[in-house]
Amino acid sequence: MSGRVVHVDVQGQKYAVRSELEPAYIAELANYVDQKMQLAAGELTTSDSLRVAVIAALNLADELFRVRAAGAGLERHVFDRTAEIERLVDAALEQAAATSRIESVG
Repeated sequence: MSGRVVHVDVQGQKYAVRSELEPAYIAELANYVDQKMQLAAGELTTSDSLRVAVIAALNLADELFRVRAAGAGLERHVFDRTAEIERLVDAALEQAAATSRIESVG
């Protein structure tokens, strides 16, 4: 993988991240992960960094799954609403065509 190397700090550990993404975005991601790990560390009675990382990862996965579920629900709502609008437009066009035929006959 090509890209630039961005140096970040998570839980006092330095990491070199090679990525095509913008360095500011990589730093933002690292900061977010660091915050999640700090929250996880506050919930645990151990300072084992692996346990803290696993709990933080589970919390992040939960967050991701909830956002995906909410997005899927919104997508379904938009699809249903679009179908309803399409049905209304079709009905209005049919009525306009019928009215036009009646006027041309009369």
